[in-house]
Amino acid sequence: MDGEALIAAVVSGDVKAVTALLEAGADPETVDGQGTPVLCLAVDAFDLPVVEVLLGWAQVDRVAADGRTPLLRAIDCGDLEIAEALIGHGAKLWLKDAEGRDALALARHWHVTGAVAELRRRSGISEPVGCRTVRGRFGITCEELSLGGLTVRTCHTAILTALEPRYGIRPSFEQLMSRALAEPDTDHAVWHATTSVLQQRHDPNVWEAAAGLRNSRNPLERYFGAELLRLINLFDESDDAPFDGPLVELFLPWVAREPDPRVTRALTAGLSDALDPRAKEPLPALTRHHDGRVRQWAVSGLHRAVEAEDLEALRAAIERTRDEDAAVRQAACRALTSAPARLAAASDALAGCLFDEDENVRVTAAAQLALRDDPRGDEVLVGLDPADEDSPYYWLLYDVRHHRRTRRASTIAGE
Repeated sequence: MDGEALIAAVVSGDVKAVTALLEAGADPETVDGQGTPVLCLAVDAFDLPVVEVLLGWAQVDRVAADGRTPLLRAIDCGDLEIAEALIGHGAKLWLKDAEGRDALALARHWHVTGAVAELRRRSGISEPVGCRTVRGRFGITCEELSLGGLTVRTCHTAILTALEPRYGIRPSFEQLMSRALAEPDTDHAVWHATTSVLQQRHDPNVWEAAAGLRNSRNPLERYFGAELLRLINLFDESDDAPFDGPLVELFLPWVAREPDPRVTRALTAGLSDALDPRAKEPLPALTRHHDGRVRQWAVSGLHRAVEAEDLEALRAAIERTRDEDAAVRQAACRALTSAPARLAAASDALAGCLFDEDENVRVTAAAQLALRDDPRGDEVLVGLDPADEDSPYYWLLYDVRHHRRTRRASTIAGE
């Protein structure tokens, strides 16, 4: 009975029920009537949260009746996030499917053949393929294709790119860039995979190649270069931040002349993350850019200037609390938290967001007021469960609890 209940919970995507059943003793190696383990069922359903729960209990390389491991199923399904989760839990790369293909060979097969062509081959159907865009946990997108009862996601090239370094394979800069440029959506997983792989090489030639793209006539090439440069700087762990100054020197004149909003997003993100004080100069103006994501990055980068009581930065952040885009308003609320508590204008702007039509903005504003010891947002926070780890506001509420606990302890110690 526990096995049937576990299968039902996995198929329905009920994370809490799956967790409760496993903790109560349900067998994590339960298989359905076709001999498919529950971990494979979760992979087939593209259900990353359930996969993550099962990985704490089930055998990561348990082979299903069709001869495929969970990892090989994830690659067939084209789900990058699930494939990376499985590999992170020790899934073996050399295990093979019924046709003798290991993880790399299977990913390469899909990359070379193409998802649409492979779907048609497997289904035997030549009808138009159903397509919808799906967005992953960190905003990374891909297409979900359906035909003849088969469904896959178009992350196969991204999976191949992520696998190659594990096999000692090192495609050239040009090869990796061509994979990204084949996909016009710069949020697609293949852009994430190719820039991540190049960033991790820690190769000065990669920096030079990326910087050389700033004058390309192709905006996608310019985006590739800008995004790669910002990632190299963002994830550099050197004590002396060797890329920070050079990035700012490249990005300041570049952002001033860049016409494409996608490229401007990457440039603004790079300047927002940079430590060089010069990087903050264009951000107040960029908070008024016509592209919402540029405005979001720009206002997010104002927090240090706001903390330093830079009036231009403070005015820009306050102005963005009335932005037409909810994500920009939320970013503005976060930036205003850095303002010294004595600056009433910052607190008043946050209070003005307590009646925002978007719940994320309301809760963010209320939490930031609480962190400033301003009680005006308490009514918004009252109805939220601070112990609910599945809540999107869990860590925000945790910060509020921790701040208030620390304040109480300081008050008691001072009495």
